[in-house]
Amino acid sequence: MNVRLLLILSLLLASCSSLPEIRPSAAAGSACPSPFVAQKTRFIHTIEAAVAGETRAVMIGVTVANPASRTLSCALMSPEGMVFFEASRTPSGTNISRALPPFDAAEVVRGMMDDIELIFLKPQEEIDRAGVGDTGGTVCRRRLRDGGWLDVGKDRDGGVHIQRYTEGGRLRRSVALAAGANPYAAIELQASERIGYSLSMTLIESETVPDEVRSGK
Repeated sequence: MNVRLLLILSLLLASCSSLPEIRPSAAAGSACPSPFVAQKTRFIHTIEAAVAGETRAVMIGVTVANPASRTLSCALMSPEGMVFFEASRTPSGTNISRALPPFDAAEVVRGMMDDIELIFLKPQEEIDRAGVGDTGGTVCRRRLRDGGWLDVGKDRDGGVHIQRYTEGGRLRRSVALAAGANPYAAIELQASERIGYSLSMTLIESETVPDEVRSGK
């Protein structure tokens, strides 16, 4: 009986998700895509949020991403201008200034800030593997310090994809960025959770933000 159980477990494990294959390529390492923010920048997007495939809300999102300090700040508001979420994240933690339901739940806040960091900030980990993915484009893979894997790939048409996997290879997040000079012109995020959701973001405007100069007085 124990032997049969072990065989069944082995078959189940073999059928579980696994990371997509990356085929070796001599040129891939030097062509790793890096769409992430290079300097402190403010973005304003319209956001359509859908749960289980049904659009639930249309919002305006304001994000400030600073790669030098690895800090983020974001605000969500209605098209009429009512702010219902505002928070910031630094390497030391997350600070919430305003959070109306359903954005007041700790799990929602953590997931939202994780998504923003995934989209805008370059991962700190070194590239573990680079090569060619299933679609023929370049894919560069990192092993994340907090567990799991992160793939950043570029399609032949110039579109960039960011995909986060669990340690066992289950896809948790998939981000598609626009081809062209500004990858943040259009963003599509798919979240694979117990209750899946998606975000469709369209850029209204973006601008670099100068760092504050302190007088030292």
